[in-house]
Amino acid sequence: MASAEPAEWKGPPSNKTFMGHPVGLFVLFFTEMWERFSYYGMRGLLKLYMVNYLFITARQTLQGKAYDGVGNPDDVIGWSFFKWLLPAVEPSEIQACVANKAKSILADNAGMALETAQNIATQTCSVEPNASLLYGIYTGLVYLTPVFGGLMADKYLGQKKSVYLGAIVMALGQFVLFGADNLFFIGLALLIIGNGFFKPNISTQVGNLYPPGDRRRDGAFTIFYMGINLGAFICNFVCGTLAAVYGWRYGFLAAGIGMCIGLVVQFVGRNTLAPDTLQERKGGAKVEAPKQPLTSDEWKRVWALAGLCGLNIVFWAVYEQQGNTMQTWADENTFWPDWASSTWFQSANPLFIFMFAPLLDIFWSMQNKKGKEPSSVAKMAIGCLILGMSFIVMVIGARVVGDSKGSLFWPVFCTLLLTIGELYLSPIGLSLVTKVAPVRIVSLMMGIWYLSSFFGNLLSGFIGRFYTTMSKDAFFLMLMVLGVAAGVAIALFNKPLKKAMGAQSS
Repeated sequence: MASAEPAEWKGPPSNKTFMGHPVGLFVLFFTEMWERFSYYGMRGLLKLYMVNYLFITARQTLQGKAYDGVGNPDDVIGWSFFKWLLPAVEPSEIQACVANKAKSILADNAGMALETAQNIATQTCSVEPNASLLYGIYTGLVYLTPVFGGLMADKYLGQKKSVYLGAIVMALGQFVLFGADNLFFIGLALLIIGNGFFKPNISTQVGNLYPPGDRRRDGAFTIFYMGINLGAFICNFVCGTLAAVYGWRYGFLAAGIGMCIGLVVQFVGRNTLAPDTLQERKGGAKVEAPKQPLTSDEWKRVWALAGLCGLNIVFWAVYEQQGNTMQTWADENTFWPDWASSTWFQSANPLFIFMFAPLLDIFWSMQNKKGKEPSSVAKMAIGCLILGMSFIVMVIGARVVGDSKGSLFWPVFCTLLLTIGELYLSPIGLSLVTKVAPVRIVSLMMGIWYLSSFFGNLLSGFIGRFYTTMSKDAFFLMLMVLGVAAGVAIALFNKPLKKAMGAQSS
């Protein structure tokens, strides 16, 4: 059966390069940087905002400061429905949590009466398990909608229009969070929908800049991944600090402004980007009819990618504890100077990505010259194993610190190790999708890649509920076992996955 792939690759209109890559790569770098500034700036605040402000009556009006505000959670549109929908928090769960929580509150609020601290602790302990679940549902849905956004781009809108639409809707979502506490769930819904249009189609445009077989593609996605993490690094110092100094809503405002800057960057640099697949079809590129069935070889590649995505679910469930239970540990069990916000912890991961991404790129190039570079799938297995083993640090840290506060070393060193694991998996997976997926459904397959993050984030929210009921060292040991098991599973399936994907998986 004839292939439905394009007869020839059509790259960006300009031949200009920078650092050996098309200029368009750096337009996408900065667009994604500002979008990630927006997303991670809001994500770093999300769970703490729910637990310490939105869903309790005694509120921290400034992130991490005194409980000096009063509010009514039932004023939040949709909260009554979600309380009914979410699993009940058992009295035994609350009781197990209250003593340590009250101790933490008293440590940060000198002079507060014990009874007041216990009342606040009871409220936060009643909310925290389901706040973990809501966090997981939100971050999961952010990775579910790209499946539909990718499909819409492939069939109707094209990647470029989809990115514009997604950026506008996400900016609206952040401004809704800034404007009114009671519209919290509406703001989240806008962010989820907008991300669905934006996320798969910005990544796909990176792949469009390079011809098939171009060895620069893995390096391009590593550079692009650094753009993601530059935004993630900056945002916590801006959004977290504004939330601590002026109030939560100003953190969300900064996130919305960041998204608008990304939209402007994409528009200004639009002429440096390659035509998307829809533009090629409308421009008369020699392709088969869009409804042409996939060939047997293409189906093998599709199913192999889908299988690999399934194996990644546990990786993302463990990895996403960074913004969930690890952030709670950083907030409650870690010493911070008075001038710092605990949300700054979220900048550790992107900082380490800047440090190690170029070094790993050099290391892989050296391995390649010796013929010893692992395949893309093998790198992903290594990434899972490193992620799992990183939590040994938190197991030891939990036993040293106990129920009190301890050094920032424990969560930061754990994050350093899991970042190396992330670099072995996440950018490599993005690159692999653009290499292996049939061109005419590449945005859809990018959406399916993000589908593994959807299930992983849902699982992360479920796992996070155990944080208040298990001992902390047992909880982190569970994360270690899950990460290592995922790595072993990918390693066992390495050969059949590589065979199904063909030479493109190298």
